[in-house]
Parts: sequence; structure tokens; C-alpha cells
Amino acid sequence: MTADSEMNYDDRHIATLEDIWGEGFLSPGGPDEVARVIEGLDLRGKRVLDIGCGSGAIAVLLARDHGAAEVVGIDVEDDVVNAAKRLAVKDGVADRVSILKVDPGPLTFEDQSFDVVFSKDSIIHIPDKEALSRDVFRILVPGGWFAASDWLMSHDGEPSPEMKTYIAAEDLDFAMASPDRYQRALVAAGFQSVALRNRNPWYRDLAREELAYLQGEGAKRLVEDFGAEFHQSLIDTWEKMIVVLDTGEHCPHHLRGQRPA
Repeated sequence: MTADSEMNYDDRHIATLEDIWGEGFLSPGGPDEVARVIEGLDLRGKRVLDIGCGSGAIAVLLARDHGAAEVVGIDVEDDVVNAAKRLAVKDGVADRVSILKVDPGPLTFEDQSFDVVFSKDSIIHIPDKEALSRDVFRILVPGGWFAASDWLMSHDGEPSPEMKTYIAAEDLDFAMASPDRYQRALVAAGFQSVALRNRNPWYRDLAREELAYLQGEGAKRLVEDFGAEFHQSLIDTWEKMIVVLDTGEHCPHHLRGQRPA
């Protein structure tokens, strides 16, 4: 994975996010959103790389539900890698899903070694979108696809005070970029059929449902498991996130591009 990265997701963070988003998921939308990211692509019999696989649910889905012959999931942190390995065994796909801990930096896979490169909301941790785009292009076979989602900012340049407040509340190594920058990076790397789809309207509504869960149904369990202070910090983060979702400055996108055949 291109870029230096700080430790972000320990066991407490994994458990919290899985409580909100489901076992093995560290970002929103579950199986339905994964299906939307790869909509129209046939993964049957294909070799797939999952960049930033987190605690493993998506790597499992790509093999079990979407027919990938082999899925290689990579991440940079021990806790999520270990969780993903356990989930692959639990769901009976460890023969087709391998999970690797990698060092931050360029991808070490051979040229033209994957049919599809997938990523779900993890490129936000990689500052150099241009280097990543070139690296993904390199490891794709001719005709192969890059299909991803990520958390974007609507513009280049300085974030608004509200966005800075939200990013500080997340306390993660966010490196947000604009749709224009992603478009330019993918085209410059050589991708064709580049397409971006704004998912802000979808997540703007869903984030409110998540906040309601944190304040209501999930509150007692989260306080018991993680403490009142941590639970309140989650609520504060979601409230700040909704502000920038409402302005459109925080705009999750789907990203798609094909290496020419």
C-alpha cells in the first residue's frame, strides 16, 4: 500500500465499527454497497486484490458470493489482518482467501498479476493517489478493472473549518482528495472508461440512521463494552460528519477504471 500509515484500528475500534456496520465491515453499506461497487463486473474465476481489506468481510464476500477464484486481502495492521484471517476460516473460504500484512509503500505484486483490484474506503489513508493509480495499473492484466469506493472531499485545497473539525474528531490519518484529482490520477496512469459516482446522497441519509443507532438502540451495549467517554466521542464524530455531508464537502464516491486490453 502506497504511503506511510499510522496505526488506526485496534481491537476496540474494530469491535465498535463492526457493531455499527456488521461483522468484518469497517465502513458502511455492507454487502449491498460492495455489490454496487463491482456492479457489472464478472468476478467468476478471477484473481482479485482487496486493498485495505480491514477485518475481512469483503474479501470473504468476493470469493463466497461473487465467485472470485482467489482473493488476496492486504492491510498494514496486525489486529485487522488477524481478524480477517479468522473470518475467512470461520466462513469456510480460507482456501480461496489469503490475507497478508504488508508494509506501507508500493505494492510488491508482480506486473499483470490480478484481474480485478478492489478497495473499499481505505485509499483515504494513502496520500499519493497518483502513485497508487500507477501501481494498480501495473499489477492489472490487460482488460482488468479497478473498482473502489473511497471517502472524498469535494474540492482540492484547504478543507473548510467544519471539515477540519470532523477530520480531527475521526483522529485517523485521513488524506482526502477531490473527485477531480482522482479522475486525473486514473487517466494519467493509463486507465480508460474512468467513471466516478457520487455517493453523498446515499450516505448522508444512512449516517443519520447510524447516529440514531448510536444514541438509541446501540447506546447501552456500546457504553457497557467501551465506556461512556468513548461512546460520546462516537456521537460527536457522527454529528460533525453529518455537517460536512450536508454541505456536500464530504462526498464518498465509487471509482472505476479499466486497463486497456
